[in-house]
Amino acid sequence: MTSNSTSNNQTSTEAPAVKRVLTGIKPTGTLHLGNYVGAIRPAIQAIQNSDDEAFFFLADYHGIIGCYDPTIIHESTKAIAATWIACGLDPERVTFYRQSDVPEIPELAWVLNCSCAKGLMNRAHAYKAAVDINMEKEDVDPDQGINMGLFGYPVLMAADILMFNATHVPVGRDQIQHIEMARDIAGTFNHRYKTLFTLPSAVVDDDIPLLTGLDGRKMSKSYGNTIPLFGDTNPQVSAEKQMQKAIMKIVTNSQLPDEPKDPDDSAIFEIYKAFATPEEIADMREQFATGIGWGDAKKALFNKINDEIAPFRERYQELMANPKELEEILQMGAEKARRHSRKQLDKTRRAIGIKPLAKLK
Repeated sequence: MTSNSTSNNQTSTEAPAVKRVLTGIKPTGTLHLGNYVGAIRPAIQAIQNSDDEAFFFLADYHGIIGCYDPTIIHESTKAIAATWIACGLDPERVTFYRQSDVPEIPELAWVLNCSCAKGLMNRAHAYKAAVDINMEKEDVDPDQGINMGLFGYPVLMAADILMFNATHVPVGRDQIQHIEMARDIAGTFNHRYKTLFTLPSAVVDDDIPLLTGLDGRKMSKSYGNTIPLFGDTNPQVSAEKQMQKAIMKIVTNSQLPDEPKDPDDSAIFEIYKAFATPEEIADMREQFATGIGWGDAKKALFNKINDEIAPFRERYQELMANPKELEEILQMGAEKARRHSRKQLDKTRRAIGIKPLAKLK
């Protein structure tokens, strides 16, 4: 943080009277059970139980930073939009939009670029990690393969947040730096021109479980160890069967059915806890202690997950079969978002001196 942005936060930037939460979802693949437990379910529950203003957006401009397949961007946008709606996100309750449908956002990103120090971007974790990989190779330019989208990613993220003066941004710990950069960028602009932007706060919930994948590592698409939430597009196998098949692949040890097992060393039990009540968890712990077979444990896990996911799955399939309904939802959200973004961008333009020369009759 620069001293300017810190001082400005303390003296001239007040948060809106209403808490405003903003969450971005990058459309570069299908969502899995870890995404549901770690992001979708807690975000929807938090909004349902509060009076906070909420903005949820599909970050398709962020998606093209590292994905050059237009089909993936398009299909992922549809699938992820359908997933959030199917899981209970109410487009009447929140502002749910596609980033690219709000043209004021990339324009704001350019304005912020022009007052953002390059040195700040040099310190971004994602950029530094890409450079470090190149530095490990012989005769390779440190910036080889790094596009300006990756380098300037934090500025576009800042524009996403500052456009709506979001007060709270739920993120994982690896994204905290980006929120700090958004604060720094906002503080610099406020100090140089006019106080327009609220300095956002990162919200990290350490109580949200991070699920273990099929191979014992963190559940991640990059590891290929995920449990699909609604299945892939394989028409030969139902989404329910795909989930069941994945669960049966969870790696276990060689203990026999009658042997007591340590539940705290089991991916099956860890995932089960994310879906079960305290009473059900205690009962399953007892079954581990008395020697439940791995096959029975996996069956119990599938039934517990499926009880929660099955109703969402039906709605998801309806939406995927009716993209027109999804598009209508996104356009409704875009119009709601632009009621804010048009005003904010107009204020920003005037602050930097881009405004009409005179009133015309």
